[in-house]
Amino acid sequence: MKKYKLILCTFSILGLMLISCDPSVDAPGSNDMSEITFLPLITLEGGDVVLDCMETSYSDPGAVASAGGKEINLETKVSGKYFGGTSVDGPDSYSVAYSAFNVDDIPATGFRSVLYPECNGDLVTSIAGMYTASVSRNGSSPDGYQDNGPFIIKDLGDDRYAISDAQGGWYEYGRAIGVAYATPGLILKANDIAANDFTSEGTVTTNTFGGVNTFTSLTVDPVAKTLTLTVEWSFGFTFETVFTQTDIYFN
Repeated sequence: MKKYKLILCTFSILGLMLISCDPSVDAPGSNDMSEITFLPLITLEGGDVVLDCMETSYSDPGAVASAGGKEINLETKVSGKYFGGTSVDGPDSYSVAYSAFNVDDIPATGFRSVLYPECNGDLVTSIAGMYTASVSRNGSSPDGYQDNGPFIIKDLGDDRYAISDAQGGWYEYGRAIGVAYATPGLILKANDIAANDFTSEGTVTTNTFGGVNTFTSLTVDPVAKTLTLTVEWSFGFTFETVFTQTDIYFN
């Protein structure tokens, strides 16, 4: 005896995730049985979040998972885009994923972005802060590779700074193929900011593509509020990124 499931979809005007499905099912025969399954729905409480750089803690607005109008179990997972955190506990751009399964193990997932900005330094004693960036590769900067962001230069303490993307978003923003192709992890030691004396704590690898990125120089202009970063990629490319400090925190 065959069994058929009639999938019923539930929609929420206020929810940030809409689930679509094909309402058609195979026509059962005279000896067939039909069952009903309700697709899970994730309804976010509020939207994306931008914190103040002085925040010391984060309270997630949460979400509700339901199927057929009844609440079901919800799982929440946090991922830091650049610095790898699993909780919102310091400057980074985070993705918060909410997931649930109905009784037939059909999944649904909703997402929220949380930007925890770094407080802007004075570019005399600190280069930490939030930036936009324009980047060139081997001297070329096509349309779409300017004024992208946000970029984070995170204060690690002891005059050490982590840069969210050492290639200035060439692939994440310029090519628009996302953070899976960014180059996070570059850590610089500021020996003397006024003298543009910085050293790196090793090389960094570009996500997905691989290859070694070697720090060449960082030049600070506190008047223009810019940093010019140069790195050499082992695939034969030089990236020069002009980071411009900004008070505009955006996702």
